[in-house]
Amino acid sequence: MTFPQARDVLVGLETAYAGSLAERTEAVDWGGVPLLVDDITDQIQVDLQRGEGIALPISLVIMVVVFGGVLAALMPILGAVASIGGGLAILLGFSYLIDLDATVVNIVTVMGLALCIDYGLLLVSRFREELDAVAPGVRHRDLSAEQVEAAVVGALTTAGRTVLFSGLIVGIALSGLVLFEAPIMRAIGAAGVAVVVVALLVALTLVPALAATWARRLGHRRGAGAVTDDGVFSRLAWAVQRRPVVTVVASTAVLLALAWPALGLRLTSSGTDLLPPGADQRVFFEQLEEDYPLVAAPDVVVLAQAPDDEVEAWAETAAAVDGVLSVDPPQDLGTWPEDVPLAAGADADAPLVRLGVRVEEGPLGEPAREVVDALRAAPPPADGEVWVGGQAASLADFVDSVWDRAGWAAGWIAGATVVLLFLLSGSVVIPLKAVVLNVISLGASLGLTVLVFQHGNLEGLLGFESVGALESVIPLLVLAFGFGLSMDYEVFLLSRVIELHEQGQDDDTAVRLGVQRSGRIITSAALIMIVVFAGFAAGHMLAIKQTGFALAAAVLVDATLVRMLLVPATMTLLGRWNWWAPGWLRRVHARVGVSERAPARGV
Repeated sequence: MTFPQARDVLVGLETAYAGSLAERTEAVDWGGVPLLVDDITDQIQVDLQRGEGIALPISLVIMVVVFGGVLAALMPILGAVASIGGGLAILLGFSYLIDLDATVVNIVTVMGLALCIDYGLLLVSRFREELDAVAPGVRHRDLSAEQVEAAVVGALTTAGRTVLFSGLIVGIALSGLVLFEAPIMRAIGAAGVAVVVVALLVALTLVPALAATWARRLGHRRGAGAVTDDGVFSRLAWAVQRRPVVTVVASTAVLLALAWPALGLRLTSSGTDLLPPGADQRVFFEQLEEDYPLVAAPDVVVLAQAPDDEVEAWAETAAAVDGVLSVDPPQDLGTWPEDVPLAAGADADAPLVRLGVRVEEGPLGEPAREVVDALRAAPPPADGEVWVGGQAASLADFVDSVWDRAGWAAGWIAGATVVLLFLLSGSVVIPLKAVVLNVISLGASLGLTVLVFQHGNLEGLLGFESVGALESVIPLLVLAFGFGLSMDYEVFLLSRVIELHEQGQDDDTAVRLGVQRSGRIITSAALIMIVVFAGFAAGHMLAIKQTGFALAAAVLVDATLVRMLLVPATMTLLGRWNWWAPGWLRRVHARVGVSERAPARGV
């Protein structure tokens, strides 16, 4: 029975119950896959609204504090709202071409909020810095049109270029998901790239337009002028530069310790467990399995095309496998359904038989996984074929498909990132170091996620019940989205360091002043990102909660241990080797590279 047919049956049963059965029964519980999908979709929408309701107001408050004014803070927020709207519009177009998982909507919302706020924060901050430079001492209400235009040009030439490079790297990281075979990964990748494109367009057009329009109303408040060269972040960088070896060793040790739990990563692909305890459909299926175990769906499903006697003999072999509790009697399914792709070795006209295999610990327990491996390794009937399915089998197929494409995806993401950072810096050392540090940082965030959700720590605080594993898509999302977001901060910091280096500052001074001039923006952007992701981690859907926590952890680890400690420490140790590249690559960069030198400022 297809999904639409199952939904029609449920609607018919509900109509019949309302018409004649309601008077003859005390209570009826309704359940089925269509209703389960509806409950999951509804819960995603609730979590989406909850996340936005938490993230937007708190983000606005943080930016008001950072900028010291409401108007300046509103620009990134308005950009984020426009980005979400544009992303959802593109998603609507995608829905006519490909099947989209309900979680893709959350991806668009999270990335639209996070990226546009990040980029808006950087652009508005640089715009106000440029205003202070092109019109020193001039009250904002007395600014001339030429001064405002010069400030916009300066902000777009410097921060705008940084935003463009950052967006390209984030887009490349997310495009790696399109290389995987799983439709959900391709849908998330396509949606992610779409929202990055929209966020870039909004950041490079709408936000500068708002800045120019409101320039005379911004006022001289906190964050309005150029960042001083002495402050908290320069002192932090100076302390790091005094003990770079100690900083590198200690920071790396902490990151590796945080990453250690990821070595025991266990994946799952939950069904009803995705819903919070007490949800109607989760309760329905749990009660069905407890009270009527033989009516509930089998843990492992086997399809066979073979003579009856051979199917029965194969079923006896399956029943003897360790972990198998029982095998349901063969069920005749007719011939292969026309709307289902024909499996390898299948005969479209041969009779198809279904066997239900019941195992210990449910459809995703370790016994079920071992049973699937054993049944797939067992010889098929002499005159036929068997195909093993179910949740454990689907999970195994998903993992296998991921490993088959993981090398290509990682090579594409890392290679393209190295090329873009080379074009920005003219160095081969800086891009390679950035990739290595980001991988270590992502390992730490994944380890934290395993520690919390797989091992069940903080269940009470975060409001979830551990299933002893992470949802199968979480590692890919963390690696793709986390890599892109981490590179956001890498580009924010590097662009300042490169700009200072090109202006003639020595290596240590360029690093120290780069940390000082970008530190406030990176910290503020990271705080807002954490708030956005924490808002979604506060939802009830387990997969959304895990995604929100994992990305919040990735941002926290990257913006503190990596960006403020490891990067300045490693750049200090490397010194002039930061800028090394073979001669032929230096010549390539001279022709096609991008300078970070700020334009000459005029009135």
